[in-house]
Amino acid sequence: MRQDGGKLPGMTLREKQEQWEEVYFSPYASFSARSRGRDRPEPPCDIRPVYQRDRDRILHSKSFRRLKHKTQVFLTPEGDHYRTRLTHTLEVSQNARTVARALRLNESLVEAIALGHDLGHTPFGHAGERILNKLCEGGFAHNVQSVRVVEVLEKKGEGLNLTWEVRDGILNHCTAGTPHTLEGKIVRYSDKIAYINHDIDDAIRAGILKEAGIPAEYREVLGGSTRERLNTLIHDVIFNSEGQPDICMSPHIEHAMQGLRRFMFEHVYTDSIAKQEEGKAQSMLEALFDYYLRHKDKLPEEYLHMMEKYGQPLDRTVCDYISGMTDQYATAKFQEAYIPKSWSI
Repeated sequence: MRQDGGKLPGMTLREKQEQWEEVYFSPYASFSARSRGRDRPEPPCDIRPVYQRDRDRILHSKSFRRLKHKTQVFLTPEGDHYRTRLTHTLEVSQNARTVARALRLNESLVEAIALGHDLGHTPFGHAGERILNKLCEGGFAHNVQSVRVVEVLEKKGEGLNLTWEVRDGILNHCTAGTPHTLEGKIVRYSDKIAYINHDIDDAIRAGILKEAGIPAEYREVLGGSTRERLNTLIHDVIFNSEGQPDICMSPHIEHAMQGLRRFMFEHVYTDSIAKQEEGKAQSMLEALFDYYLRHKDKLPEEYLHMMEKYGQPLDRTVCDYISGMTDQYATAKFQEAYIPKSWSI
């Protein structure tokens, strides 16, 4: 101990955590000290390894908070217990952390990827994504937009400056994606496991589906309740990936999961009461898109600044603004733009 009461120079808490990872983690893990780093170098934190720091940045971002008012599947449901984009994100995170911990992989990295994977999602769920993809030149995909959020849109155009591994996992979390880390692959599986099962739960709650209506061939393999299916799927990922340089499922379990996913697309996602309001939502977003193309001055100052700073076209800027809206905010801006206000002489 020094005379002034301070501690002798030594390893920081972050360095101790990094050293612990080297001893405890699987050799296939993404080690914090070996990250490819950030686009803009910055001094390391004395307490938190890089992926934990990324997780915290995402958690404290405005785009993360807005997820609580964005549709998952059910537009404007009457009830407090239907999933939103935020609760979906938290369920993905929990699934992914369970798998990562069991496999001795980097739990902070999977949590950062999971918490950030849907930051770029539009209001009104995939209905909003489809209409923006149609309207914006160059198209729109929520996984690409999620990366754009963390690289550009957050912090008024500065972005969150996340590590390469987190951004890679966010970009590649969709079915067609190929993450470069095992932690990213965990989130890719965890996303499907979460939405298939919680969407069944919500559909049963809404009276659209009954447990007995799920094909027996899938219930016999995966289980006859949300709890049983989650237990089966998560265990299968863990047991088939333990000690392996990949994240995988047994063929018969994955086949059943994909079959159940197709069943949900046929009976809930594209052909049910849950989708009855989608046309209205898409018409509203299309009208908003047209309004801001014609009234650029109505865009927030920070978006106009980013448009100038990055030399991006107006339609991409409008797309950025609308995709970041919550369901309620999009409705309010539509009313502001198109619905006459009360007035008095």
